[in-house]
Amino acid sequence: MTAGDVTLHAFACGWLTASRSAFVARATGRLRVPVPSFLVRHPKGTVLFDSGLHPETAAAPAARLGRLARWFEAALGPGEDVAARLRALGVDPERVDWLVTSHLHFDHTGGHAAVPNARLVVQRAEWEAGRDAEQRARLAYDPHDFDCGHARLLVDGEHDLFGDGRVVCLPTPGHTPGHQSLRVRLAGGDVVLTADACYFRDTLDTLALPRFAWDRDAMLASLGRLRALRDAGARLVYGHDPADWATVPQAPAAVTC
Repeated sequence: MTAGDVTLHAFACGWLTASRSAFVARATGRLRVPVPSFLVRHPKGTVLFDSGLHPETAAAPAARLGRLARWFEAALGPGEDVAARLRALGVDPERVDWLVTSHLHFDHTGGHAAVPNARLVVQRAEWEAGRDAEQRARLAYDPHDFDCGHARLLVDGEHDLFGDGRVVCLPTPGHTPGHQSLRVRLAGGDVVLTADACYFRDTLDTLALPRFAWDRDAMLASLGRLRALRDAGARLVYGHDPADWATVPQAPAAVTC
């Protein structure tokens, strides 16, 4: 469960229901998917990877999501927001050290304001896209979610957060300009949190991309990198796969390889 004393905890900070075609182009029907977040405990600090939905998303979707409310139905029950999830693990949200952000979409940054003293770790290309009005509109980014006054660490490419190989940001662009995944090294091996670089387990084999992708070639290249990690023995936890999520130990249990 640990590498040294590194532990990984997974929890859903809400659920989204949308057309399957939002996740796989030309798919039919609707699909309910989890909105995962993760806590890493490392001897040198606590790391939150993505923060799920904002507490207002389900109660006031039009006000919080704007035009995206036409596409996504959000559910966030009592105790499912990221602050409540952290407190249930005995972690004060105001004392989280690092907030590693896969990318700036609302379902990955909605709880950022709840961890105000963490240092935000984001790929420079992603942050710059979020600050550019044209790209922000195209990507449907809302600065109210992600631009919350955090101290920032803008990284370019792979970044070893603690310098020991146990928590490493992996650039996986394509879904957005600066998307990143996170590799966590546990005693039994590596766990890779793919976020939206790979929505589903099947995506690695079928290469069926979602309807939306910032750069399809880059996304395919990122899927190739994730496939290589999987084939080398890493356990992948996929971005929004309800079937795979059912196999992931939920906090307070720790994720294993």
